[in-house]
Amino acid sequence: MLTVAPPDAVELRANATFEALMWSLSRPGDVRTLPEAGFGAIVETLVDLECAAYADTPEMRARIVASGAMLAEKVSAADHVFLSELDSADIAELNCGSALYPDDGATLVLACAHQGQRLRLTGPGINGSKDVTLAVSPGFWAMRDMLCIYPEGFDIFFVDGTSVIGIPRSTKVEVL
Repeated sequence: MLTVAPPDAVELRANATFEALMWSLSRPGDVRTLPEAGFGAIVETLVDLECAAYADTPEMRARIVASGAMLAEKVSAADHVFLSELDSADIAELNCGSALYPDDGATLVLACAHQGQRLRLTGPGINGSKDVTLAVSPGFWAMRDMLCIYPEGFDIFFVDGTSVIGIPRSTKVEVL
């Protein structure tokens, strides 16, 4: 008889991270809890041999390389982009996919306080509208609107310690 080995701590952490990320995009604006603070568990969960990732810190670059993924030298070449701070030049380079292949759009993972500018979210996964606060300038949202016309775009995870808020490309964001 075959038996299934019980999951180890790494697998349990990856499963919990994936679940938090999945629900944060499924229910935009809801705050979900990651099993550990920072980007480490997210890199271990999302990044693999078949994708390219970019990071703006040496620590995150080392984690990407350790995952076996290709380290992208430029934001435009990355499937997953990990930023410790928002830089409009990096945002302008994000891959938004195409009308034929919208799934080629990047995933942006950004360290960002869940306080500051008030935003109203509407779209799939939101009953009516949802208000959130994020430490992101109104210019970021204007740039996102200018760069991406749905179904093209990029999904965003805003990470604050162990908390994550997801905003998929299908969500309309209004700065209040």
